[in-house]
Amino acid sequence: MEEYKHSVFLEREKCKGCTACLKRCPTEAIRIRDGHAVINPLDCIDCGECIRVCEQKAKRAVYDKLDDLDQSKYLIALPAPSLFGQFTKLTDADYVVQGLLDIGFNDVFEVAKGAEIVTEYTRRYMNRKDIPLPVISSACPAVVRLIKLRFPTLIKHLLPIIAPMEIAGKYARREAMRKHPELKSDDIRTVFISPCPAKVSWVKSTMEDQEVYVDHVVSASEVYFRLIGAMKRGNQPKASSETGMIGLSWASSGGEASALFNEGYLAADGIENVIQVLDKIETGQLGDVTFIELNACPGGCVGGAMTVENPYIARVRLQSLRRYLPVSMNRLPHSGEEPDTFVPDELIDARPFAYTPPAVTISRMESIRRMMEIENIYETLPQIDCGSCGAPTCRCFAEDVVRGEAHIDDCVVMMREHLKSLLEKQNGEN
Repeated sequence: MEEYKHSVFLEREKCKGCTACLKRCPTEAIRIRDGHAVINPLDCIDCGECIRVCEQKAKRAVYDKLDDLDQSKYLIALPAPSLFGQFTKLTDADYVVQGLLDIGFNDVFEVAKGAEIVTEYTRRYMNRKDIPLPVISSACPAVVRLIKLRFPTLIKHLLPIIAPMEIAGKYARREAMRKHPELKSDDIRTVFISPCPAKVSWVKSTMEDQEVYVDHVVSASEVYFRLIGAMKRGNQPKASSETGMIGLSWASSGGEASALFNEGYLAADGIENVIQVLDKIETGQLGDVTFIELNACPGGCVGGAMTVENPYIARVRLQSLRRYLPVSMNRLPHSGEEPDTFVPDELIDARPFAYTPPAVTISRMESIRRMMEIENIYETLPQIDCGSCGAPTCRCFAEDVVRGEAHIDDCVVMMREHLKSLLEKQNGEN
């Protein structure tokens, strides 16, 4: 298994050691050590929550830069549906498509087209009688990694299909080869315009034996500022957008699920809400729900850490943009290429999402002993989860102590009580 390539990066010199990210990290992957945050790569899901809450801007997403793209290649832009919600008074998606061509891309293939194909596949898949219910969307990489790390029993519930951006990349490359037979495969580069760091990590962590559909990932915010200067709304652009209402709806929470025309669905956004829903699924408390759409970002992909606009404003803009579009313009073929070509047998395990076990294994008895030690230490702690020790909770601190990553004296509350007791004893003796 290859190393997972994270896109969330910490600039240590900017970090002041506050506990904002510590308390917001959904997987408790952050600690404060020597006055600075430290991110545990094994637990990080690249949700971008730490980027969102860091007032010092010490966390940022790492992605490909537009200026670093090889202009000698045939560059195909793959804009996420959320990109179209970033612009004020946008009345036609063609303006964005034309703008992408104007800033240097050779072609554009909307990821919303891939989303409509996934919707069609999902409808067919949901009609099967041999699938575990509820089915969980696999479109959000942060959610998939979260399930792999914390809810492994739910892996079998994930929708077995590659993400819309990968389907878009696959079709875009094929279409370019058809339009330009003089091009070789190595001459083409697909460039996904991403709203979030999780999708960057997803693409960059492709395994060696896995077919690559997306070559580069750039930030939606960087592209946005380039497009502002390039989009000329006084002139009507060429009609080139090929997506419908369903494709653009994927940008917001509930868009994927509602397109299935199935009443038994649930849509949740925001990583804390996602965790609560996964807990309910694992304990069987969701009743008759058959399909679940989960987005780590608030509001859906429009709330990604690499976007510009407020997610709820972007959502309203997309509603206006969808108003005069057809329901859908892209469907799976009835013959020839079947849906199964989008579902490699190793889909869930193809990405290095699994927890990497430590190099030194311990016996079951030793594991039980450590668990008991953690419980004993936890019982002695104040259990107020103040974060002053550098861990997000008292239980995490107890685990760190047992692992040798912290000392019991790092608990400020206990140390304060200890010093108070010593002072009282000293004063009593005097």
